[in-house]
Amino acid sequence: MRPTLSWTPTGEPSPGTTDLAPVAEALGGGGVLVLSGAGISTESGIPDYRGEGGSLSRHTPMTYQDFTADPAARRRYWARSHLGWRTFGRARPNAGHRAVAAFGRHGLLCGVITQNVDGLHQAAGSEGVVDLHGRLDRVVCLDCGSFSPRRELAWRLEEVNEGFSPVAAGINPDGDADLTDGQVGDFQVVPCTVCGGVLKPDVVFFGETVPPERAEHCRALVREARTLLVLGSSLTVMSGLRFVRQAAQAGRPVLIVNRDPTRGDRHALTRVALPLGDALTDVAGRLGVPLDERAPTETEPPAGPGA
Repeated sequence: MRPTLSWTPTGEPSPGTTDLAPVAEALGGGGVLVLSGAGISTESGIPDYRGEGGSLSRHTPMTYQDFTADPAARRRYWARSHLGWRTFGRARPNAGHRAVAAFGRHGLLCGVITQNVDGLHQAAGSEGVVDLHGRLDRVVCLDCGSFSPRRELAWRLEEVNEGFSPVAAGINPDGDADLTDGQVGDFQVVPCTVCGGVLKPDVVFFGETVPPERAEHCRALVREARTLLVLGSSLTVMSGLRFVRQAAQAGRPVLIVNRDPTRGDRHALTRVALPLGDALTDVAGRLGVPLDERAPTETEPPAGPGA
């Protein structure tokens, strides 16, 4: 079966609210678990999938089934991902990421789960982040299971594809650039340096399953949380929606900050329809939490070649 890539609200969608008081109250009480999606990274220059101008309007993400079954699909993927990495790898945290990190430093959070693969929460200083769908800055071999840094792969791809610099129509949340087959041309893919096997980014593709131990860790975080705060996610994909449903079934309040309606709205006490950076900066101000009281200590997202 193809994964769920789109979702259409049934009935009249809720317009949302601009009242941030419930979010500030929940954070002020502590024990908040953050679940973030692509919308928190748009202000860092990484587009989302489903919002206004989202990449699904022009681009279908690579699925695990296509990647593993078709060498031509892998070549197209790595050509597009290699070009996208040059931009994606240079993205930096925005006010939303910094606010989440500040809430964590002040003991207001019990955890952060992100559906993003960009590493920007860690770059902003958040600790103990669960990367639900993995990280784009690491590569795994599907044959021997060895891991390697994405930066190393980028250098290798540069060497065998000298002069590869087509102009992309856009960059997507998974770091994939929009290229035509003509632009992909005769792009060359490199094998695993350990066994010569097939390399894949260490991310969960559409149609792939989140590792069971990671999913169980997230479920445990939901059980421990007093409130679930969803930031910038349409909750279209079940891997994130399941935690909203779990929280609601357990009687945990669910709050959502997302400009557009989400698949989880009916489980939430409220959905705040405001830009995330402004909204979380406002909440931080109400709680007296400074966003930039110290520089991040976590590793910055690795830059692409030439950075």
